[in-house]
Amino acid sequence: VQLQESGGGSVQSGGSLRLSCVASGDTVNIYCMAWFRQAPGKEREGVAFIDRDGNTRSGFSVKDRFTVSQDKSKNTLYLEVNNTKPEDTAMYYCALRRYGTFCDLVPGRFGFWGKGTQVTVSS
Repeated sequence: VQLQESGGGSVQSGGSLRLSCVASGDTVNIYCMAWFRQAPGKEREGVAFIDRDGNTRSGFSVKDRFTVSQDKSKNTLYLEVNNTKPEDTAMYYCALRRYGTFCDLVPGRFGFWGKGTQVTVSS
């Protein structure tokens, strides 16, 4: 399976963006998908996930500001990024996990990754 992110860009503090991630190839078995982000010099951070049943969870730092959703008919994962802050500046990655009994935001449990889309928030 291949993952391709889009929708990143530059935005002023308080602004909004919508990130997309299209999955192609073998998309039959998908247990959950997630968004991660990584700022220069920092570890990769889990942003939000959605599992095959539509259950979602967001990371503490973005809760109530970011919303994850999916359109299974289009094999597309979305991240609505609202009320942005300069600390949201990072490369945002889409990730996919084929199997599991529960979904979480541990990067090592995801086997497929996109190349990322850059989000830059100016104050």
